[in-house]
Amino acid sequence: MEVNIQDKKIELIQWLSTLNDISIIEKLMKLRDREKTDWWNEISTLEIESIEKGLKDADQGKLKSHSEAKKLYEKWL
Repeated sequence: MEVNIQDKKIELIQWLSTLNDISIIEKLMKLRDREKTDWWNEISTLEIESIEKGLKDADQGKLKSHSEAKKLYEKWL
């Protein structure tokens, strides 16, 4: 039987309320902060330029079908 998300949240809250290890609490705080970060601000300029080029190409209809791309790159797949 699958536990629903509310039960998991309650379990985590209960565990967290008894936690005394500051290092684990700090790790959890860092994880929470990372979840707030927009991945777009974390990628390189080259990655941003590549994504923007791909979006521009798509807007201009410069697209390949999945089967064409698969044939082109099959030796790496």
